[in-house]
Amino acid sequence: MSTETLAGVSVTTRANVYFDGRCVSHGVTLADGTKKSVGVILPATLTFNTAAAEIMECVGGACEYKLAGSNEWVRSSAGQKFAVPANSSFEIRVVEAYHYICHFG
Repeated sequence: MSTETLAGVSVTTRANVYFDGRCVSHGVTLADGTKKSVGVILPATLTFNTAAAEIMECVGGACEYKLAGSNEWVRSSAGQKFAVPANSSFEIRVVEAYHYICHFG
């Protein structure tokens, strides 16, 4: 089951807009200081680089992703997650809007 709400958070009201608007997110900070981002990726094939480790949680729609060093595309849909190591990258293919929470770790 995917996360539907994040309670007790502070939200950065200015959006992070990437790839000419094909990815838009907002930063959130939980009461304990944990940082996440919540956003949507519109139909596209994009490559993201990571500094910190990330867990991408799908809360709506679907995508296919391929981690750096892999040749395999894997499907992720609502309620599913995938982990990306720090200092790495992943490709993502989106056909329908992919709504996500990015958990930084």
